[in-house]
Amino acid sequence: MTGVGAQTRFRARAGLMVAAICSVFLMTAHAENGSAVPRTDVEATMKRATRFMVEKVSYRGGYLWNYLPDFSRRWGEMEARETMIWLQPPGTSSMGHVFLDAYHATGDEYYYRAAEQVAGALIWGQHPSGGWNYVVDFAGDRSLKDWYATVGRNAWRLEEFQHYYGNATFDDQVTTDAATFLLRLYVEKLDPKYKAALDKAIQFVLDSQYPIGGWPQRYPLRYEFAKDGHPDYTSYLTFNDDVAWENISFLLLCYQVLGDERLLDPITRGMNFFLVSQQGQPNPGWALQYTLDVKPAAARTYEPLALATHTTESNIRHLITFYELTGDTKFLARVPEAIDWLERVRLPKPDARGRTHPTFVELQTNRALYVHRCGSNVVNGEYYVDYDPRDTIGHYSSTRAVDVAALRKLYEQARSADPKELAKRSPLTPGEGVVEFPRFFAQRYAPAGEADLDGQARRTLDSLNAEGYWPAQLPQTSHPYRGPGQKKVAPGNFATTHVGDSTDTSPFQAPPGTMSISTAEYLRNMNILIAWLAGSEHSE
Repeated sequence: MTGVGAQTRFRARAGLMVAAICSVFLMTAHAENGSAVPRTDVEATMKRATRFMVEKVSYRGGYLWNYLPDFSRRWGEMEARETMIWLQPPGTSSMGHVFLDAYHATGDEYYYRAAEQVAGALIWGQHPSGGWNYVVDFAGDRSLKDWYATVGRNAWRLEEFQHYYGNATFDDQVTTDAATFLLRLYVEKLDPKYKAALDKAIQFVLDSQYPIGGWPQRYPLRYEFAKDGHPDYTSYLTFNDDVAWENISFLLLCYQVLGDERLLDPITRGMNFFLVSQQGQPNPGWALQYTLDVKPAAARTYEPLALATHTTESNIRHLITFYELTGDTKFLARVPEAIDWLERVRLPKPDARGRTHPTFVELQTNRALYVHRCGSNVVNGEYYVDYDPRDTIGHYSSTRAVDVAALRKLYEQARSADPKELAKRSPLTPGEGVVEFPRFFAQRYAPAGEADLDGQARRTLDSLNAEGYWPAQLPQTSHPYRGPGQKKVAPGNFATTHVGDSTDTSPFQAPPGTMSISTAEYLRNMNILIAWLAGSEHSE
């Protein structure tokens, strides 16, 4: 099973909805293969751009998000040091995925070796418990602790970086994306050197799961960072950023690929947690996180005790998917209640951006809650909540676009399916079959439309610069660390801005015309060319 692009098959239940679980990047042939874009040009451009990223940008196999062209400054979600790499997409794990995709599309071992370098960085940065933190510092914990005590601590709006926990996180797909990449790399050639790290990652997901089925945001559990009177929220049962869904999806993928039956119970408990955490009337929705007795809880100081409409929308979709995976009608039983609730809490009219719902809804009263802030930095600043929709914080949306009609249609379609047929095809039903492991995973950076794939590919070829990268507008910059914030509030109004005074290290929009080397831009362009190559295969 070492052939490039081989349709490797694994022991698993037939009929798996791979696209639903893995979000497989499905690509179609373009209309006029080879007429406008020579395949040799596509492969040469991909190779040249990748050599630049691997040989000029990478640090010990890992990546950040954005770099100034002279490498004088660099950023992940926040400004980083030269010895650091970032795991959140579009960081290190995302780069590993696209390298494997390019390997499948071209057969060039250079991309496999690049993916192995990513794996080396991830394995070096893996926490002893088996998970990963947002950021890895190859200079060691002393350097990382110093970064947290300076740059991290003064990021007013990024409270998750204001304290060094020394553990790992599920937030923003940090652990699951890294673990999924290691799973892909291991099954590619069944190289045993990746099995130990993969096993540790799987065990981390199992060890961190609470008996009731949910997961904390961070693990091993910590409780020491109480902020502004709020208890440390990182041990709470978490839906925020789809933690539970991502963990279930990863375990299900591992079960299908590795055939490990001990994963079935955690998968089932994880799905059931969506049921037990749904609130009763008059608020049959979901919160971002819950205390261990399954009561809605606050988290960061701008995430109040409330139910969340966007989380409720996501959980409705996940319950429908769980039904389609199992045929068990319990996953549909209370979906209509949740949809009706979303209808009831709809804003009287959409806001200026066309958003239909408040983000946060008060328990019992169903009144919309809005988050505000005062002050100028992390020392003197404060977040507070009221019912006033004016002058809300700019870095965390107070409203959401929720398509209630689409949810009803999705529910009705699922309800019309035959549960016996769904159960028969379920990957959780005992039996044997085969599934095809997906070839392409980096679909989150896929081109928006494939009708003019030749045109997209040509523009991608033409836009690679002389240095060998695709230049991109720097999306965010930040104030360099200048020392801790002052108690005195600086002049100005920072109520709706992304950044406070000059001591605030939070990112904010970079001035127009500030160019960068961007991993997201590399991923976007590589996926256009990978899609072109995959289309070429279809049309040949």
